[in-house]
This record gives sequence, structure tokens and C-alpha cells, in this order.
Amino acid sequence: MTRGDGEHSYASNSRAQEKSILKTRPVLHKAVAAAHALSLSSGPGGAMVVADLGCSSGPNTLLVVSEVIKAVADCRHELATGSQPQHVQFFLNDLPGNDFNLVFQSLELIKLAANKDRQEEPLLPPYYVAGLPGSFYTRLFPDRCVHLFHSSYCLMWRSKVPDELASGAVLNEGNMYIWETTPPAVVALYRRQFQEDLSLFLTLRHTELVSGGHMVLTFLGRKSKDVLRGELSYTWGLLAQALQSLVKEGRVEKEKLDSFNLPFYVPSVDEVRDVIAQSQAFDVIHIQLFDVKWDGGDDDVEMEDYGGVESSVSVARSIRAVVGPLIARHFGEHILDHLFELYAKNVAMHLQKVKTKYPVILVSLQAK
Repeated sequence: MTRGDGEHSYASNSRAQEKSILKTRPVLHKAVAAAHALSLSSGPGGAMVVADLGCSSGPNTLLVVSEVIKAVADCRHELATGSQPQHVQFFLNDLPGNDFNLVFQSLELIKLAANKDRQEEPLLPPYYVAGLPGSFYTRLFPDRCVHLFHSSYCLMWRSKVPDELASGAVLNEGNMYIWETTPPAVVALYRRQFQEDLSLFLTLRHTELVSGGHMVLTFLGRKSKDVLRGELSYTWGLLAQALQSLVKEGRVEKEKLDSFNLPFYVPSVDEVRDVIAQSQAFDVIHIQLFDVKWDGGDDDVEMEDYGGVESSVSVARSIRAVVGPLIARHFGEHILDHLFELYAKNVAMHLQKVKTKYPVILVSLQAK
């Protein structure tokens, strides 16, 4: 992710992610209520422990915290008058390179966000926020101490590029992800990496959750069973085409492009269900697939207005905010401006023909 709050930062270019968080609000609030009841059952003196995995930085980080705090406040309102409020310990987790300073500087805005659109001042619970750097593909907490895990727009990222791709033993020529020309062997490598990563993630979180604890996970997926026809294949395929243009212009070496692979995989709902079932660790409380426009625009905006110049530039900025640092490390920062200008043009041409949206998987789980 691009740090800070500048023009190309993730904090300034994450509207699609915000839309997804807002769409998951009812499911999140139900999970918070269940986790809150679970924390109360352990008796007085404890705290409800909540962790947002892959929290990033910027407005969406605060949005998640404020939604949880509001949901806990609603739970307290429903309890008997005079009951003691449950304290909430909130952990914000991301990789060490995340802009935690920006997060901490913004924490004072949480109360304002939690009170937004409310007719009267709610009784906000006492809450405490701490940063927790580290990969969520490793252990993060002691055994049986977390009541609720939340993660949004993270679990489509793999722990690593499949070894055979990273070593160059297998090539996905001209592509950075699964595309129409991707060999079946490469598809199989990506799918296996997804299965291993999600299985590991579920095992780790089950160990850290209290008995009956909850998870609400939101991540990009795909509608089609055919991996080559996934909507995110277009997202990255159009960017690969922009890189291919730079190869033709002599600005990028072909070998550099062929060796660039994203640690990424968007599963179908069935693929997610299969891994959860194999884990035998969680009950599926809720699972659904919904759509979000590439540019993060409102659903009530006419589709004829979706896909113009403004939309394509917005999409290019959002993708640059996410993968710009990865591309800069591999190819050099000097190509970014021209690359994403080409990408915006590719996106505009694509959206004129197909009004593609991001399929988003939402799953709510309870630990067995």
C-alpha cells in the first residue's frame, strides 16, 4: 500500500473498500452482538477483545473501529439500566510497513465517527486501541483470548508468490496474475497457494479465538467457476497490457515483466466453503457474494455514467495505491506515472464495453 494521505495514497483512494465495509454493516453488527454476549458471560473484570486484521490506514480503518464501537454501544443500550459497560480492547493489525503513525494520529476521530448520524449521544463503551504489526499468516495472539476477528479486502492476498513462479521454474509470460493466456500449471499453483493460506489462517485464528468466538471476513472473489473468467483477471490483465506497452516502448525489459507475479488469488464461494469445511473448526453463520463498482461509485448512479474518464482515472488511482509500491520495487518508480496513464485508458476502453464490478465475498464464522 502507498503510505500517507497524499494524492496517490491508499488512504485517499479506497472508496471501493469503504463501500464494501458499509455493505457488511448488518452482518458485522450481529457478530459484534454475539461476541459481546460471549465476553459478558466470562464474568466481570474482563474486556471484549476485537482485532481488525489487515487494517491498513486512513478513513476505512477508523470506519471499522467506529462501527464496532457503535454496535457495542447498541448492545449496552439493550441491557438493563445501571449495568456496567463492557470495556473493549481493539487491536489494529497489519504488516510492519503499514502507516501506523497515520492511524494513531487519527484515533481522536473515532468518537466523532461513532456518533455520526445519531439523534442522541450514545453511551459509548470504554475502549482502547493498540497497533499490532505482523502477518496474519502467523500467530498474533495467545491462545483463546480474542472474541471477534474482522478483516476486509485482505484475504485475497497470498502469503507469498507460489515458489515455482518466484523461482522462474514456471513462467506466466506477459502476465502478473491469471489471464486468458495463463498456463493451467500456473492456475493450479495459485489455487494451491490459496488453499494452503486460507487453511493456515483458519487454524491460527481458531487457536486464538475463545470458544464460540466470531470472525467477519470480507475479500474479493469471483462469480465464475472458471478461474480464467474471474472479474479480477480483467483488473490485473489490463495492467499487464499497460506494462506490455512499456515493453514495446523499450521502457521495461520483457524479462522483468515475465518475472513479475502478484501474490494474489480470488476464490469462488465454493472454493471458500470447501476450505472452511476441511478445517472442521468453524460453523458458517452467513456467506454471500455482492458487487461493488470498480470506481467505488454509488449503486444508484446510472450505469451509463459508470465507465467514463472520471471512473477510469479513479480505478487507476485505487490500483496504484494498492500495488504501486510493489511495481516500483520491481520495475523502478520512474515508470509509475506513465504506466497508470496507460492503465486508465485501458480501463476506460474496457468499461465502455463491459460494466465490470468487483465481486466481494462476505463470510461470518463462529468457532466450534
